[in-house]
This record gives sequence, structure tokens and C-alpha cells, in this order.
Amino acid sequence: MQGVSSSLNAPFAPAVPVVAPKPFLLTPHQGEAARALLVYVSALPLTTADAQLLATVVAIRAARSGVGNLTGQDVRTLRLADPEGAVTAFASLGWQGHEALLGGDMVTPVGVTVPDLAGRPDARLPFGKVMRSRVSGWTVRTLSAKPVKKTSTAARLAALFLAAHGPADEHGALPAHLPDHCRAALPELLEKGFLREFDGERYLLADAVRHLAGMRPLPDVRPGARDEPEEEGPSWQEWKDRASVALRRHVETVEGCPECALSTARVSEAFMRKALPAQFGEKARTAYGVWAAKYPDQGPAAAEAAAAFRAAHGHGPSVKQLCKALGWGKMSRELRIHVIRRLIAEGWLTNTDPVPWTLRPGKAAQAGTAGAAAPAAARGR
Repeated sequence: MQGVSSSLNAPFAPAVPVVAPKPFLLTPHQGEAARALLVYVSALPLTTADAQLLATVVAIRAARSGVGNLTGQDVRTLRLADPEGAVTAFASLGWQGHEALLGGDMVTPVGVTVPDLAGRPDARLPFGKVMRSRVSGWTVRTLSAKPVKKTSTAARLAALFLAAHGPADEHGALPAHLPDHCRAALPELLEKGFLREFDGERYLLADAVRHLAGMRPLPDVRPGARDEPEEEGPSWQEWKDRASVALRRHVETVEGCPECALSTARVSEAFMRKALPAQFGEKARTAYGVWAAKYPDQGPAAAEAAAAFRAAHGHGPSVKQLCKALGWGKMSRELRIHVIRRLIAEGWLTNTDPVPWTLRPGKAAQAGTAGAAAPAAARGR
């Protein structure tokens, strides 16, 4: 269930606020790899930010095998101004297979062949498996960072360049190979809060995106120490490749749902996040009491709404989607989770915890349906 990373039968516990800086996504060596990727893309004979951003995604996925797999949904998630123009621009590079991305199929992976990235000694991006995975994950996380995701294509591409070349705690100089349209979009990144300072030639990353820096402070060198962030897991594609057939089918249903039209970044974050115990303080319990007095006996309506959503979408609703469908008004995230947790405990709803988008009617709702069907059957005899 999206938003509920918890064991729903766990006892209440007081919330304990924890404030800590986000861990860096890239080691210094991986930061070098991210910069090599962007140097490679900037050297390609592409003239638009749309084509360059899409080429960045294809290139990092093709870095090891020479074939980058992506779907129509991946292209849509990039929110390109001219996606068709970006795809067709690959023809001039000699890349192959990209034409299939222009069809209506949004979920079937398409392999785009990049000849000069094929696995051979003179490959342009000689990345190992872990290196490719880390840089790919960094690319996704940078493009989906809150100060970036609603900016122009040129600004989002610029964010990749500035993050990769930016020191974590010092001013950085604009990279020499930064495309002109990206340079023109830098005031947009300053306005949105991706940059804390920018004077035309030098910049400073904002604290909120410091963890994306490709030039982080060097760690202490100790015998046996590993230059690899332990908090980083597999890439989204690798995670899906490891999933069971049933889970993969559910993931692709959510990812390709035309009704929800969710971004790949949002879907991947929901499925890949580490489950943590949900904690509710006195404030959340008080808010629940107020809500329950205003909306009494909501179990049957919640079960019916979950069933209707599943019938229309092919998957269950998230906590937020279900609360919105029932018209419960503005609710905090903690209150939404608390309400759904209680409905699950009462048997009106159930889910496959902690898998998101799996809410459905529970045993209490099914028993009510069976009870209503019995008198009708008796009347028919």
C-alpha cells in the first residue's frame, strides 16, 4: 500500500523526529563516471535539450552492453517538449531500434542499440555493473528531485551537469561543455531552489540537493574501506528483473495505468523504498477521533470504493487515492495512514503489505456481500 511502509498490526508508538543529512548517492569515483557520461552526451551531434536528455538516459542504460532498454512510459516520464523529435534525432547518430518508441505501446521495453557503447576495449563508457547501476540511479533521482521535476527540459539537463560537476560544500565553476540552452536555463534552477547561489560563472548547490553532488568530500582512507555507498540498492530495471512474475505483472500494471498516469520515478520510489515501522503520536490519534466523529461507519463505503477503483484501473488505489475518492477532505499523511490502518484492522480493507497499490475489500466486506446474497437466493427458491 503506497504511503504505508509499516506492519499494520504493530502497536502505536510515539513519533521520534530524526533530522539527518541525506547520504551521498555517488562516491568520488562514481562522480567521475557521471561526468564522463555527460561529456559523452554533450559531444553527440544533437542540437536540442530534449534529444540530449533522452540520449543521456539511453546512454547510461547502454553503457555495458551497447543496448539501452526503455519504454514509452520512460519517454513520457521525461516530459519532453517534442518527444517525437528527440527520438527521430537518434537516426543521425546511427543508433538503431529507437523507432519502436514512437508506437502506442507504453510498457514493452524497446532496445536502442548504441554502436560505440558496445562492450569492447575501446567502449566510450567503460563502466562496470555497479558503476552503471549507481550512475543510472543518480540520474533518475536527480531528474525527480523536487526543485527540478517541474522545470523545463533544458533546466533538468542542466541540473545533471551541475550536480555531477558540483562540489558538495563549495562553489563550483560551470562545466566547459555545458550546452548553451542549459546555461540559459540556470536562472530557473536558482529560482526553484536547486541552486543556492549563482553569479553567472560559479554556483553553489542548495542544501536540499547536496547529496546529488558528484564531487563529494573525500572519505577517510582506511585499510579495507570500500568506496561504495551501502545505502544504494539496484536500479529500477534491475529491481524489476529480480521481482517474481506476479509482482512484476503488478508493477507493470501500475506503471502503465492510463488512468493514474504516474511517473516512473514515483512508481519506482514507492516499490523500492525500505519498509519502516509507522509511528503515530498523540496529534495523529486526536485527529483520527475528530475524523471518525465527522465520518462515522466508513468501512462499507471504503470497501466499495476500493473495489470500484480496482475494476477501473486493474490495480488497487493508494492510500491518498482512496481517501480522495471517498471525499474525506484535506487530511495529513499521518491521518490518512491511520484511517486506512484502522479500516484494515476492522476487516473492511486488506492489502499485500508492504507492496503499494494493493488495497482491496477485506473479509468484513466479503461477509457482508455473502450475507446480502443469501436472502436473495432464499427468495428465489
